[in-house]
Amino acid sequence: MAKIPTVLSVFGTRPDAIKMAPVVLELQNRKSIKHVACVTGQHRQMLDTVLELFGIKPRHDLDIMTERQSLEDIALRLLNDLPTILDKVQPDIVLVHGDTSTAFISALSTYYHRFRVGHVEAGLRTPNLYVPFPEEANRRLIDTICSLHLAPTDNAAKALHAENADPSGIFVTGNTVVDAFLFTAEKAKDHPLPEPLTDLEPGKIVTITAHRRESWGEDLANIGRALATLADRFPDFTFVFPIHLNPIVRENMMPHMEGLDNLVVIEPLGYLDFVALMSRSYLILTDSGGIQEEAPSLGIPVLVMREVTERQEGVDAGCLELVGTSEKTIVDRACAILTDPDEHARMAQAGNPYGDGKASWRIANILERVLTGEDLEEGERELDEFHFTPSV
Repeated sequence: MAKIPTVLSVFGTRPDAIKMAPVVLELQNRKSIKHVACVTGQHRQMLDTVLELFGIKPRHDLDIMTERQSLEDIALRLLNDLPTILDKVQPDIVLVHGDTSTAFISALSTYYHRFRVGHVEAGLRTPNLYVPFPEEANRRLIDTICSLHLAPTDNAAKALHAENADPSGIFVTGNTVVDAFLFTAEKAKDHPLPEPLTDLEPGKIVTITAHRRESWGEDLANIGRALATLADRFPDFTFVFPIHLNPIVRENMMPHMEGLDNLVVIEPLGYLDFVALMSRSYLILTDSGGIQEEAPSLGIPVLVMREVTERQEGVDAGCLELVGTSEKTIVDRACAILTDPDEHARMAQAGNPYGDGKASWRIANILERVLTGEDLEEGERELDEFHFTPSV
C-alpha cells in the first residue's frame, strides 16, 4: 500500500490564517492526503480569533510573538524552532501563504531541509522591491525556492512565467480569501456589530485600516490627518478605524485623530466582526492586500492608500482606486465618492476579479495529483466543482 503523502501548512498572521483556513479545512477532508497544521504565532491575538472562527486546531504552535518584535526577531525564532517540526513531520510538501515573514522564513527553512515548498498566492508583484515592505521581497524570494506555484490570477501566473519559473508547477486557482470571505459574509448577515458600533446605521459607515511598514512615519500621519478632515466634513457618516496593535502605527496616527465623535478608533476586530462591519459600509479606505480582494464581493468601493498595488486586477476592473498617502488626494477622492452617487455606483458595480470561492478546492485537487504522482492534464486545470465545508 502506497504511503499517504503529508502536507504541512505553516502560517502565523491573521491575514494568512484567513486565506489558509479554507485550504486547511479542504485538505483535512481529503482521505488521500495527511494534513498537518503549524502556526507560528507571528500575530497572537488576531491569529487566535481566526482559528476559533474556522474551527482549526493546529497540531503545532511555535508561539514566536514578542513585544515590538523586529523582522530579525521573527526570522531568528523561526529558523531556530521550525526545524524541529520539519524533522518530526517529514512532509512531502510545505505550504506557505502570500508574503509574510512567517511565509518566507518557513519556506527558507523548508528549502534548507530539502523539502518541497508550495506557495499559495504566488506571483503577486509590484515594480518596487521595497513596496510593500518587506512583503514584496518575501514573495519574490519564496517563488525562487518553491516548486509549486498556486497563482491566484492570470496576471500572477504571467509574472511567474516571465521570471522563468517551471511552467509545469504553475497553476491558476483563484484567491482563497474569496472562499473564506464568502463563508464569513454569509454568517455576518445576521451578526450584530460589537460595542461601541451597535447602533451605527448601515450605509453610513466608512471603514478604515492602515498599518504598512513602508508608511511608518509621515505617511501614516498624513492618513490620520486625512481621516480627521473627512470626519469633520461628513458628520452624518461614522468613520470606523480598528487600529492595528503595532504601537508604532498607533504612535504615528493617534495624535491626529482626536476630538471627533464620528471618528471612532477601536481595538482590532475579530474576522467575523470585521466582515460584518465591512458589509454595512459605504466606502472602505485601506492599505491592506486582503481587503482589496474581499470588498469587491460586497460591491463596496475601495480607496487603496498605497502608491502601487500588486492587485492590479481590481484597479483595472474599477472596483479599486490607488490614492497613495497624500492627505489631499485621500480627502479629494473620498469626498468625490461620498458626495456623488454615480461615482460610487461606478465602482460598486465593477464586480470581483479575484475569484469565485472555489480556490481551496482547486488547490486540494492539484496537491492530490502532484503528490500521488498522477499526471495532471492541461484540461484538468479548470476545476469547477466545489465542496468547501468549514467545520463550524
